Amino acid sequence: MIYKTLFTLLATFTLLTAQAQSTNGNSVVYIIPIKKMIEPALLYVVRRGVDEAVRNDAQAIIFEMDTPGGAVNAAKEIISVITRTDIPIYTFVKKEAYSAGAIIALATPNIYMAPGSVIGAATPMMMSPMGGVQDMPEEVQEKMTSAVAAMVRSAAEQGGHDKQLAEAMVRADIEYVVNGKVISEKGRLLTLTNEEAAQLVGEDHRPLLSKGTVKDMDALLKIIGLPHAEKRILEITSAERLARWIAGMASILMLIGLGGIWLEFKTPGFGLFGMAGITCLLLFFFGHHIAGLSGMEDLILLMIGVALLAVEVFITPGFGLMGISGLLLIFFALINAMVEHMPGEWRPISFSAEAFAMPLLKVTASFAGSLILVALVGKFLPSTKVFQRLTLDTILPRANEEVDLLGVEGVAHSDLRPGGTAYFKARKIDVITHGDYIRNETPVRIVEVHGNRIVVEEISPS
Repeated sequence: MIYKTLFTLLATFTLLTAQAQSTNGNSVVYIIPIKKMIEPALLYVVRRGVDEAVRNDAQAIIFEMDTPGGAVNAAKEIISVITRTDIPIYTFVKKEAYSAGAIIALATPNIYMAPGSVIGAATPMMMSPMGGVQDMPEEVQEKMTSAVAAMVRSAAEQGGHDKQLAEAMVRADIEYVVNGKVISEKGRLLTLTNEEAAQLVGEDHRPLLSKGTVKDMDALLKIIGLPHAEKRILEITSAERLARWIAGMASILMLIGLGGIWLEFKTPGFGLFGMAGITCLLLFFFGHHIAGLSGMEDLILLMIGVALLAVEVFITPGFGLMGISGLLLIFFALINAMVEHMPGEWRPISFSAEAFAMPLLKVTASFAGSLILVALVGKFLPSTKVFQRLTLDTILPRANEEVDLLGVEGVAHSDLRPGGTAYFKARKIDVITHGDYIRNETPVRIVEVHGNRIVVEEISPS
């Protein structure tokens, strides 16, 4: 009997201790401030926050809102991210949540508002390059309004809110009535105060939109049962702003990166082309890693692909299995680096064609562009003074020997891709072809001499 009592007391003490630790020490809440204008860089913060919340078993994610709105596309992407997690997501409207901010809030099931705060007015507007609102033709306005209205209805449905209420925030021609009272007349967009949003409606007396008015974040945490949770507040970093710029330059960075590496393979030594190519690809992966898209596995796959391609070019001339495998790995790594992934996971959000369509298009265009770049550089760069200064410093002919070298025959000392070295009468001279690949030990003939630039061609067996 005594042992049974002791065991019961010990079990109760252990349970209470575990509950206390869970409440005070292990509970984590991620707070993502949505302040000022909503821009694409905010999407990176949301991705990072959701990813960290999943990895650290957070109990909640809270959007703290004080925004006049912003880019609708960014709001759409943010909604796409928050639908991929099972962690409870809350919106706390601190002051105002207009336009894109209201759309994001509607997509969350739990909305709370501070005293004096407002939410609504989500009609689309076109901003001019100078920062003001730009007038739109009537048909364009209707097209944009219709698209945003559909998006808002979808967000409201996702968050479990009234779809008609959501559409009244977008369309001014909708009259919205609550409990027999018109709170939004025709010709005016629906905007709710904290008290209007929290009023009870329907036979089940459910809140119209907001689940309650709370003083501040601490009060909200107390209401949702996490008063002692650790608060981790995320902000947009300089790196994430840089990542936004890099993401916009992704196609150009891939084009220069791929073209630079291929040109480096075709020229002797290691120089400007290789450095430019590697720098651009590292920038590409850095930007997409900060954006929450690319992982280290993508960079590793790219490095393996480049290594296989180098082996194919330098060790086994021609183009076979290793070269094709290298290109496929590079292709896959670049595409996977741009595909949106599940928070906390390496796999994409979806394996549908739609998820891969845009990354596939960008990578294909960059591959094609890099081939054109290599062809243009191979044709025009060798004749420029800059290239002639960069080439080859072994044994070079003196000016008065130029004429004597024309027609001289020798043997390629290295693979010419198109640059390399060759022996002529026991002299080792740096040479270049017209862009053709010539294997080492192949007989060659000097056909052009332009200062330090010695052009050779292969001597045919005939």
